[in-house]
Amino acid sequence: MSLLIRPFIEKDRAEVIALWRECGLVVPWNDPSRDIDRKLLVDPDLFLVGVPDDDPSGGVAAAVMGGYEGHRGWINYLAVSPGYRGLGYGRMIMEAVEKRIAGKGCPKINLQVRTSNLAVIQFYEHLGYSSDNVIGFGKRLESDR
Repeated sequence: MSLLIRPFIEKDRAEVIALWRECGLVVPWNDPSRDIDRKLLVDPDLFLVGVPDDDPSGGVAAAVMGGYEGHRGWINYLAVSPGYRGLGYGRMIMEAVEKRIAGKGCPKINLQVRTSNLAVIQFYEHLGYSSDNVIGFGKRLESDR
């Protein structure tokens, strides 16, 4: 199956949030709708969805939120619906967002994965990513609760 990859549009919102929930990416301290609103203010062209070409319903099977802040590119919210895994959709949408980020002049892409998520770590290693052996820190500046 091939995948039509295109920028997110507003009619995708409910499906993308449902996909993120299905993939376990939504956590209590992040409101996914507010995350989408924030993303649409900065590089909305790096927020991509993938729709199977042969799916008559046009449902979102994959999504990724990319970013570039002038120093590093970032990957967030990569998700492929469990029913579509193993078809190469994760690789396809990652290649598409990497190409767009590189097109902005970005020299390196970073992403974060929980150390317990071995399957996702192996997926990214298969795509050429490797651990930078750093500790990720974060600080909430705005509460979504």
